Amino acid sequence: MRTRMTCLTILPVLGVGVLLLRATPAEAAGTRVEKHFTVTSRPVVTIQSVANGRIEVKSWKNPEIIIVATQASDKVAVETEQADNRIGVTSRIQDRGARSEELEANFQITVPEETELQIKTDSGLIYVEQVYGDMTLETVAGDVHLKEVSGYIIIHTMGGSVLCTQCAGKLNFTSVSGNIQILQPQLNNVNLSTTSGNILYDGDFLRTGIYWMKSGTGLVEVRFSENDSFDLNARTTKGSVDNQAQAFLKPDSHGLRYLSSKFAKSLAGTVNAGLAQVNLSSFSGTIRIRKRD
Repeated sequence: MRTRMTCLTILPVLGVGVLLLRATPAEAAGTRVEKHFTVTSRPVVTIQSVANGRIEVKSWKNPEIIIVATQASDKVAVETEQADNRIGVTSRIQDRGARSEELEANFQITVPEETELQIKTDSGLIYVEQVYGDMTLETVAGDVHLKEVSGYIIIHTMGGSVLCTQCAGKLNFTSVSGNIQILQPQLNNVNLSTTSGNILYDGDFLRTGIYWMKSGTGLVEVRFSENDSFDLNARTTKGSVDNQAQAFLKPDSHGLRYLSSKFAKSLAGTVNAGLAQVNLSSFSGTIRIRKRD
């Protein structure tokens, strides 16, 4: 394990190396600290940050993890640890009376392509690109941007929104007020739920895929191609269903119906052979179905 840092304190813990990365007061503003960890296949990286700032994770083909932390001041401490093939990163506040701008810590993390991620932060952007492993991402107010990732992806936010571009595998998203946009996906299992946010799914529905999308008061919109094959069930209690694809929806070929007494407005139909299953629901929002241009 190679070490590059400014002012390092090593705290031994039974079989686990814990490194406290802290700048001296004179170096605090804009301090950059870098750590390297050698790993084997499919490592696990956990990040827990209470600081403001961006967490960026990208991949490369080397069996090594590089962590670069940039701190605005010494009011934030950053710790890293390695336990075999697990790498942990934690930030904590040193001074609860510090100003918001003093509590910023940004992370740039490079990992092997097949890496499992577990990231939890209060605010700031989480950005992950070209990582092909399961991941759990949790944020209170920060946004999440994913590009060309694959695996079982779990995202929980309170108010943060999600942009998922060219994502593959399985996706589970829950939020109170956050929006989610899914563009050019290769997802075969989707479960999206937001209380007041909007949902946009613009991409292919894979054969035998299952897709659930639900918003309480927001817009749920799906855009599909004429080559897609799926059964559609859209239902809302007090909202509306905006069907802009009448020419492509034929009567439900599999006989699936919802009781009219349960949902005030509903739409069921089949596109081509109906191989995938698409379920859209809202309480008082709008559901929109469109063919992609």
